[in-house]
Amino acid sequence: MKEVSSKDIRRAAMDLLARREHSRRELLQKLSRRFPNEAERVGVEVCQLTAEGLQNDSRLAEAFTRARTSRGQGPSKIRMELKGKGVTDADILLAFEEAEVDWFALASEVVLKKFGDLADQEVDIRLKARVSRFLQQRGFSYDHIASLY
Repeated sequence: MKEVSSKDIRRAAMDLLARREHSRRELLQKLSRRFPNEAERVGVEVCQLTAEGLQNDSRLAEAFTRARTSRGQGPSKIRMELKGKGVTDADILLAFEEAEVDWFALASEVVLKKFGDLADQEVDIRLKARVSRFLQQRGFSYDHIASLY
């Protein structure tokens, strides 16, 4: 079996980062799976990449937030996914501030695209329930949903 060098670990990490941004936790997990007996060197290489600015959780949070808002997802879902990737609350909050998203307007756009203009329809309790469930699944809060009616 071939000896694994730090250069091999770094190259694998750079390959992952070239495809898309990765959080520190994601990078550690993927590299640890690829190099199971080299946990310490994997940690050192990831720290080195972070120190060099090649891996950055706040940059990931900003890019992820932009991508998800363009897909019509709400703040709760985005926050949950970023937390799952190991991004800190401070980085998430900073990404939300940088994105400057009007969540109420986004919720309205998502509903307009999915259900059409609610002003033109007779909004009964069943339609309200469908719209509410849809927006909750997308990660919007009750305040965002209630603002539509």
